[in-house]
Amino acid sequence: MEELYTLEREVGRGSYGVVFEGHMAKTGQRVAIKRLPCSNPECIELYLQELWAMRATAKNHVNVIALHSCLLQTGPRSLKPLKPGKLPPRLVETVLKGSVVGAQQSQERTNTQQARHKPQDKTISSDSTTPQRPKNRAKKRPAQREEEQPLRCLALWLVMEYCDGGDLNQYLLSRPPDSQVNHSVVRQLCSAVAFLHDLGITHRDLKPDNVLVCVTPRGPVVKVADFGLSKMSEGLVDGEPTRQHFSSTCGSDFYMAPEVWGGMTYTAQADIFSLGVMFWAVLERITFLEEGATQEQLGAYVCKGRWLMPLGEALWENADLQLWIPTKFKRAPPLPPPPGPAVCTLLLDMLASNPDARPPADQLEARVRSALKEDSH
Repeated sequence: MEELYTLEREVGRGSYGVVFEGHMAKTGQRVAIKRLPCSNPECIELYLQELWAMRATAKNHVNVIALHSCLLQTGPRSLKPLKPGKLPPRLVETVLKGSVVGAQQSQERTNTQQARHKPQDKTISSDSTTPQRPKNRAKKRPAQREEEQPLRCLALWLVMEYCDGGDLNQYLLSRPPDSQVNHSVVRQLCSAVAFLHDLGITHRDLKPDNVLVCVTPRGPVVKVADFGLSKMSEGLVDGEPTRQHFSSTCGSDFYMAPEVWGGMTYTAQADIFSLGVMFWAVLERITFLEEGATQEQLGAYVCKGRWLMPLGEALWENADLQLWIPTKFKRAPPLPPPPGPAVCTLLLDMLASNPDARPPADQLEARVRSALKEDSH
């Protein structure tokens, strides 16, 4: 690793992997390096989905995290760069077989080798009457070459652009409210999701934790990241987005769409609902604490007594539930100005119980710009 990259410090840790700050050895460029241990087929499937989606986006959009390279770790100090467009066949086989390929075979091979070299109890005479194997016989049976041995895949290393502003929660909540910054964040996220949907990528886990921030002299540049739960379809067909349906219930509670909560099939419009929750929280600076957590998160919800209920769950239980935008309850200052009527209408459309009533991603950016302009007058 040190020949290619230098690891500086750990900057993040999640359920599936660890992210380090590092530098490219040749250029000194700062990068984020994500280590994903290949310990079980379920994790590996998520890694391959993330790798495939990030390769599809490449470095083609300023608001989507850029992947520089991917390395496959095959030993304690062995790294093998993966060629663009190629997936490691051993990992694909692992996912298909439902077990970590190479683990059992490796152990069996070790046991066989130990048995071959184990001293035998039987004593063989070395007198001249004992048949001897000709010395050149061994040369006719070459040993199996090292590269023919099946390689264990210990981990995937994803080398990505580094974001110095942390995630969207950390960035916005560590600073005083700024309407201009909030509006910029909303517009950038619209552009990113429109780009992803145009490629046929449904993120399925949009939330502030999965949006990273690069600090620039002109203001924050946000980057959609973490594609482990994403799914890919054909994108545009005859100029129209495909209506690929998904069935897996996945995502984060406070950002999941009602149809996902209900276990129904759903489309990329579930991403629009997640964006609506984020936009409402960003524009009004609405935060909550998840059970067992101590750090505030940006997110909108419904109050049920002393409990907080995710919007998607509440709307699944009652599709006619009236959402109050701006919020009607008191929150601690400082607060940004509440969103105007045009933005409130747009948020309600994004948070509609019926997925088909939500604006598609390719229309969302124009609607956001129009609503912000209308309310500014």
